[in-house]
Amino acid sequence: MLFLYIDPGTGSMLFSLFIGLAATLSFGLRALVLKLKFGGGKKKDDQDEKRLPFVIFSDSKRYFNIFDPICQEFEKRGIHLTYFTLSKDDPIFTRGYSFIHPEFLGEGNRAFAKLNFIHADIVLSTTPGLDVYQWKRSRNARFYIHVPHVVDDLSTYRMFGLDHYDAILTTGPCQVDFVRRIEAMRPSIQRKELETVGSIQLDGLASKKNGARTRARNERPVVLVAPSWGKSAILSRYGAKILNALMKTGYEIVVRPHPQSFDSERELMASLMKEFPSIEWNRDNDNFEVLNRADILISDFSGVNYDFSLVFDRPIIYADTAFDPAPYDAAWTGMPIWSFKVLPLLGNPLKEDEFDNIKEIIDRTIASSDLERGRESVRKQNWSNRGESARLAADYLIRKQQEISR
Repeated sequence: MLFLYIDPGTGSMLFSLFIGLAATLSFGLRALVLKLKFGGGKKKDDQDEKRLPFVIFSDSKRYFNIFDPICQEFEKRGIHLTYFTLSKDDPIFTRGYSFIHPEFLGEGNRAFAKLNFIHADIVLSTTPGLDVYQWKRSRNARFYIHVPHVVDDLSTYRMFGLDHYDAILTTGPCQVDFVRRIEAMRPSIQRKELETVGSIQLDGLASKKNGARTRARNERPVVLVAPSWGKSAILSRYGAKILNALMKTGYEIVVRPHPQSFDSERELMASLMKEFPSIEWNRDNDNFEVLNRADILISDFSGVNYDFSLVFDRPIIYADTAFDPAPYDAAWTGMPIWSFKVLPLLGNPLKEDEFDNIKEIIDRTIASSDLERGRESVRKQNWSNRGESARLAADYLIRKQQEISR
């Protein structure tokens, strides 16, 4: 019976081979099921007949304020649009549109499985990382468009976040310049169409502000702390230290953490909220009310700097957080990040060794009139077509869909 003997090394190799074949078969069958379920096995005529002309994909209800102005344009023009969202309570479900068709995709991998096999002409999203993470380009989707929700130069997107989009609806010249630099450094990626439409985010806030009641003067200054998330952000870097310093000012303190902090930094959020129960922790889906109420903003490299200073025309304080560009596209260019270049035009810096004097810095910044010219300079640099962004975005989507459907 010696011919049945298999030495341990060979046995291990055969076992590994068996496991690999089983895994390959399992993933192959799973992909086949998804293709059959979502249309991958249908004939081409059926695929074209069921192809959606316009799709919006929103990974969170917090991006409703970006997409709804575009939806309004499509509704006004009587053009059908499908709105996929990962939030059950997305405000889109309450709008009562006739031509906008919202659908909750589900959660986790199930939602992305459907997206990965979608049949569509145009897919519009704010979500970076297409074809990098679990969201893949569908072979049956013809054109992917990214719409930024910030007016910075896009260099603080996570690395490769925009590489696999076909087009970007830019807010202004700085975004165009950055994307072209990245493309030149990565010759393997396709050159994108860049359509400068302006900032839907800022236009929406400005429209609300113009229609709102005159803001009452606060009895004591309202200080809003609204940072980004990650190791370089305020709450991760300074945490309780900066909050303790702010509490000593006697001013009204409101903290609005980045929504991603409640997913990626849960322990930190739970700890700070428990330690500072007297602070107002704001988690509104729409940030308009809290921005309108605040007298001054303290932040880091967050896009909220532009929401607050450019729309509400009030000053900011930006904390020195020793930003690490390693995870971001900024690491590729080796050039100064536009956001950090313009921050001195919008407000005053705050260093850790100045926390004891934070009240004086707040008072001085609120009283300063020198920052008004700086804010207008930044508006001109990267907020094009003010008040026209949603209309221009809809024009481009419709024009592009007509072009590729021919």
